[in-house]
Amino acid sequence: MRSETRGAAAAGLGGWKRDCWAGELRAADAGREVTLMGWVSRRREHGGVSFIDLRDRSGLVQVVLSGELAAWGAGLSPESVVAVRGRVALRPEGMANPELPTGEVEVAASDLRLLNRAKTPPIYTRDLAPRQHGAGGEKGSASAGERDAEGETGEAMRLRYRYLDLRRPRMQANLALRHRMVKAVRDYLDARGFWEVETPFLTRSTPEGARDYLVPARNAPGKFYALPQSPQIFKQLLMVAGVERYFQVVRCFRDEDLRADRQPEFTQIDIEMSFVEPADVVRLTEGLMAHIWREVLGVDLQTPFPRLDFAEAVASYGTDKPDLRFGMRIADLTAALEGCGFRVFGEAARRGEVVRGLAVPGGAAVFSRKDLDLLTREVQKFGAKGLVWAAFEPSGVRSPVSKFLTGEEVDTLRRLVGAGEGDLGLYVAAPPDTAAAALGHLRLHAAERLGLRDTAEWCFVWVVNYPLFEPDEETGGLGAKHHPFTAPFEEDLGLLETAPLKVRAKAYDLVLNGWELGGGSVRNHSREVQERVFEALGLAREEYLEKFGFLLEALEYGAPPHGGIALGVDRIAALLAGEESIREVIAFPKTTRAACLLSGAPSDVGTDQLAELGLRTRDRTFEPV
Repeated sequence: MRSETRGAAAAGLGGWKRDCWAGELRAADAGREVTLMGWVSRRREHGGVSFIDLRDRSGLVQVVLSGELAAWGAGLSPESVVAVRGRVALRPEGMANPELPTGEVEVAASDLRLLNRAKTPPIYTRDLAPRQHGAGGEKGSASAGERDAEGETGEAMRLRYRYLDLRRPRMQANLALRHRMVKAVRDYLDARGFWEVETPFLTRSTPEGARDYLVPARNAPGKFYALPQSPQIFKQLLMVAGVERYFQVVRCFRDEDLRADRQPEFTQIDIEMSFVEPADVVRLTEGLMAHIWREVLGVDLQTPFPRLDFAEAVASYGTDKPDLRFGMRIADLTAALEGCGFRVFGEAARRGEVVRGLAVPGGAAVFSRKDLDLLTREVQKFGAKGLVWAAFEPSGVRSPVSKFLTGEEVDTLRRLVGAGEGDLGLYVAAPPDTAAAALGHLRLHAAERLGLRDTAEWCFVWVVNYPLFEPDEETGGLGAKHHPFTAPFEEDLGLLETAPLKVRAKAYDLVLNGWELGGGSVRNHSREVQERVFEALGLAREEYLEKFGFLLEALEYGAPPHGGIALGVDRIAALLAGEESIREVIAFPKTTRAACLLSGAPSDVGTDQLAELGLRTRDRTFEPV
């Protein structure tokens, strides 16, 4: 190879062709001549020989540079792009690295080509791992980011330099896992007669429970498109069109407050089927989950998944997204403690409140008084006035309220929550929704503290029998619990006008380990029923005809009974990868302020662009959020 090619900052391939992946080399490849291409993950020198870890998306392999190549390779900067030709050899005895898939071999380089020299990366680009064996007393050339342990580099820096962050093996593995998952979805649904059909991104604004992202229409001044929160209406229209079995791996958009499991743009597996009841959609979805887990993780799931009524989920776990990997069910003690000496409990029913509690196994010795004071402040965030605790110890009960309780009442506190010796009872007296939310939060907190949330355990559950409506605190009227196109149970149709909060929905949510993976329902395929639902929601006829007239008209032309489900790709991938945030399985996520730190979006646009759209911004200063 010409020396000027070695010294140049960048070069082309020069006719070289990669013939294998770095991470695939094994002992059986010893003696094979290979051409590898990738990035310099690490470099070190020992005894006049240079060692580089050459990394591509399949993994990495140790490359040995000796003679003239060693002297030149000593100047390679981390993350530089190189091509290597050489022979695969077994590592010397005692120098193998059992923690590396390619740890039995190395590549003795005969030629090396610098394809692009890299500046020192501003963030860590390697996952933390034991240092490789085989180079003796190593003198490494680490990137600047190696001064921080993995996870200590700020997330803002990771997102700002996401193209570097994605080079890390952990992130590469997450992207590969997500690919395999989506491929498994497509294979499963294709084999069952589903067609993948694309639906529009530029559509009209419709109520889906969150704010829309709006797009100004240049050719219709003053009017706007909305980016879809879901393809809901279009997939129903596909059922009217006779497609019968539709799916789509589709991007959706919601302008809402963000957290670890939310993004302003997200991907969902969207499914709709004709001539089905809820059980049909549930059965198909269970098969899909089992197929994904088998193909991606090699895990066989037990189906069918358990079912849990919505009301029972909230009463027993404080949420309709229960984590069933552990117990600690919430118990209702209201009636049993009515009239007891501790007035907060004894008079709860008279105040329209409930007394509920749970037992934390072994919690009496784990939670200090300081911990319990912190838990009291936690429940107050949910609107509860306070927290009562009772430690059930061999010598008796220890509680700040024990002097107000009889022995029988103490036994009731212990017995109804299922507490044993050494357990801790936690109790709240509050309105039902407040008590449920507060104790649901404590339940998760205690499980985290006790290490009960095993990421290798898969506890799926269907939450069913949702109410069709819920009170809307802003308007004082009703809102749709799921969305306004969900069908009520036929036997509850008579309650739509007289007792709408008692109407049950043909809806179902799939929950895994406390994460809602998705939800769906059987839809209204009758115009008459759909209009009655709109009217129960307080929509004026003129309003729902203006927004949904085209759907209502379609329902009059032979709409079959139909239903479906939407499943979150990002959440499923995060759980499969063992990640706590969906940002770790999305290539280019936004921050919790919906900003892209890499590209600088959202950004200002020029006045000429605004003028072309017939828009202008207000002439005022915006304070930072």
